[in-house]
Amino acid sequence: METLPTGISVLDREFGGGLPSGSVVVLTASPASQSELIVDRLARVRECRYLTTVRSPEAVEDGLKRDSGGTADGDGVVVSSVEAEPIDDALSVADDLPERGTLVVDSVGPFEAGDRDGYRAFLNGVRRRVVDAGGIAVLHALKGETDGPNRTVTTQVADVVFDLRTTVTGTEIANRLVVPKFRGGAALEEPLKLKLTDTVTVDTSRDIA
Repeated sequence: METLPTGISVLDREFGGGLPSGSVVVLTASPASQSELIVDRLARVRECRYLTTVRSPEAVEDGLKRDSGGTADGDGVVVSSVEAEPIDDALSVADDLPERGTLVVDSVGPFEAGDRDGYRAFLNGVRRRVVDAGGIAVLHALKGETDGPNRTVTTQVADVVFDLRTTVTGTEIANRLVVPKFRGGAALEEPLKLKLTDTVTVDTSRDIA
C-alpha cells in the first residue's frame, strides 16, 4: 500500500510519510476554528476534486490562492459546488478523481442530514472511487448543533479520524489535533499542539496552568 504525503510536514513525520492510499479521512472541528487551513493543505498537495456544499466555489478558490503552501495558486484543484440531493450528482464529480488524487467534501454536514441508507450509499461510493484511484478522501465534518446520528456513521466508516480541538484560555488560542483512529497505521498517543496562522506548524509554546 502506497503512502501519500499530506502536505503538512508535521503530520507526515508523525505518520511515517503520510496516509495510506485508499484512505477515507474525517476532520472534525469547530466551525469557528482554522480547520479550513488544514483542508486547504490536504487539497493542494496533489491533484484534487473539491466538492463544496456550503461555501461558493469562488470563496474556496480565493482561500486556496491565499494559502502559500502546497501547489502554487491552487493549480490542479478543481472546485465544484454540489447539493446534498441527489447524491449521484456528487459522486459523478468524484468519478473524475485522478490517479493518486485527493477528493475533498467540504463540508459533509448536508449529506449527513439525509437518511441513513442514502448517506451510507454515498460514503460507500466515495470509498470505491478513492480505492480505485489509489487516492485519499477528506471529509470536513463540522461540530455543532446539527450533529446527528449520521456523524457516527461518518466516523465509523472513516479509516482515519482527525479531531481538531480549539480552546481559548486567557490570551491564548490553543489548537490540538487528536488522532484516535488510524487504520493501517498507528494512532497518535498524544495530541499534537498546532499553530494555525497562515500555515500549519507545531506550536512549541508552553501550556500555562
